Amino acid sequence: MQHTQKESLIQKYNVPAPRYTSYPAVPYWSQAAPDAKRWMDVVKHTFVASNATKGISLYIHLPFCEQLCTYCGCNTRITKNHGVEEGYIQAVLREWGQYSRHFPEKPILREVHLGGGTPTFFKPANLRKLLEGIYAGAEFHPEKEFSFEGHPNNTTAEHLQTLYDLGFRRVSYGIQDFDPKVQVTINRVQPFENVRRVTEAARSIGYASVNFDLIYGLPHQTLETVGDTIDKVAALMPDRIAFYSYAHVPWVKPGQRSYAEKDLPDNAAKRALYELGLRRFRALGYTDIGMDHFALPQDALYKAYQRKELHRNFMGYTTCPTELLLGLGTSSISDARYAYMQNLKTVEAYQQAIAAGELAALKGHFLSEEDLLLKEAILQLACRGELELNERLLQSVDANALAELQQMAEEQLIVLSEDRLTITAAGQAFVRNVCAKFDRRLRETANTAEQQVFSKSI
Repeated sequence: MQHTQKESLIQKYNVPAPRYTSYPAVPYWSQAAPDAKRWMDVVKHTFVASNATKGISLYIHLPFCEQLCTYCGCNTRITKNHGVEEGYIQAVLREWGQYSRHFPEKPILREVHLGGGTPTFFKPANLRKLLEGIYAGAEFHPEKEFSFEGHPNNTTAEHLQTLYDLGFRRVSYGIQDFDPKVQVTINRVQPFENVRRVTEAARSIGYASVNFDLIYGLPHQTLETVGDTIDKVAALMPDRIAFYSYAHVPWVKPGQRSYAEKDLPDNAAKRALYELGLRRFRALGYTDIGMDHFALPQDALYKAYQRKELHRNFMGYTTCPTELLLGLGTSSISDARYAYMQNLKTVEAYQQAIAAGELAALKGHFLSEEDLLLKEAILQLACRGELELNERLLQSVDANALAELQQMAEEQLIVLSEDRLTITAAGQAFVRNVCAKFDRRLRETANTAEQQVFSKSI
């Protein structure tokens, strides 16, 4: 593909679009707080249908951070008061109890992920208390994958050992960028030596997979600075790399207003940063997988991708194709296959609801038959890069979308036949755009202000 053609495609397709960790995307959910009985009935139905064979997944949101990283789009609570830990843990364990008493058999834990915020804000002893409370009355799947997000500045050998002893074998470190100017601008200063220390500590303890989160499109990034960051990454060779496009959404996250838009790379410069990362990571032996992710051949993510068993949910890409994902903690999102539910977003409201014995629900959505069909189609595109085009699916896609897909085929971003769509190597960076052609709800609200909730796709 010629350079001018590539630039034209970037300009054309760099539009707001969901990241497709769900369909419908959260802004299009149809209900406010769902009826508790109806929600629990769906959870129980999905649990009974899948627990014995696939197990279940848990995402536990630990929202506390000692300082605000201004680039961050996550739901966080900034505090240096570690006295908040125990009360929050008790609330999460009570919420787990709300679910587990509806289960007719012991839950089989296939996947547990501690996300944030900063999970390593919590003392190791408190993380042990939380997890032992979750494990009580549960069983473990023989192919379990337990993981957590660690901040390189405060992850200690005790954190790593405690979580390893509790079954965790994968850790993800938020790096973002190693350039000092970028780090100061986004208020995320962490020396390379801190990253080296925690990476080597995890490996010496026995962790099977270390992931680095990197972001391109941050303020003051250049080809030279990102190249230097990749040089430092290459010195440590993490098993996985998540190379995310920076989502500039200051109308949602006011902290991003601490720097000016003129400090951000423009569309072409941002794309050049991605292309640099793509070339360098491939040269280092990584394979690009789905959206944003790279893995070495020995990593479980790569193996799942090769076996066409990759799965995607609110935790991103995963090797665990469970049908029930329960989100515990403030702002967490649950996926019970036929319905979604998100928890209240503030710590106080969440803890008050749980203390009162209520469902801490902010919003939800019960999927229609068409939702389920389109959800599966988008999952196939995001995880496998291909999709069978059957008559039922095509009836749910509007004529304009089909014409746009034909145009994407002419642009060599996809290969399109009567019964199959395959994303090409050139189209890999446009996966979100391909998925969007099957997003009926997004298309029905095209050109409205509502789309401002989404970051740009490239």
